[in-house]
Amino acid sequence: MFTVDVDSELKLALIEPSFAKKYFEIVSKEEAYLSQWLAWPPHAKSEDFFLHFVRKSLIDYAEGKGMVCAMIYQGELVGNVSFNTINHDLKMAEIGYWLSESYQGNGIITRAVSKLIEIAFSDLQLEKIQISVGDNNLPSRKVCERLGMKLEGIVSNSEYLNGRIISHAIYGLSKCG
Repeated sequence: MFTVDVDSELKLALIEPSFAKKYFEIVSKEEAYLSQWLAWPPHAKSEDFFLHFVRKSLIDYAEGKGMVCAMIYQGELVGNVSFNTINHDLKMAEIGYWLSESYQGNGIITRAVSKLIEIAFSDLQLEKIQISVGDNNLPSRKVCERLGMKLEGIVSNSEYLNGRIISHAIYGLSKCG
């Protein structure tokens, strides 16, 4: 398993098929919670859903288009953090994440995203990171702000999310400040 230590409690592990069962367990228990801000949980009805996701993610990784990592907190898989897209022409990546509700409030997302930003700017030689969050998703917006990201704008009517239309707050961070 390819892993990167974030700190003594948290590591990121490149996604692999053995994670599918745990992802399914988390999402089965927390579908309503995760569906507040993510479109896919209502469709995640089997371990096969996650196996397909893992295979697609590994292809994107091999092609340099994305990188999905499990967050392992104190030895437990608790969610995902990823470069949803990597655009080498634009020297930019978009980061996404989700975290089990029971692990909220431990700084896990902030630390994991900070590590991805470090990887993006140093290892991948990217120049910009972007995160798109639901306009009313205040915890995610605070993550972006804690990491020094700047609000670049609000895109209204940006997503049809499980029965409602939401706007997105777009945050950006450039390598050169």
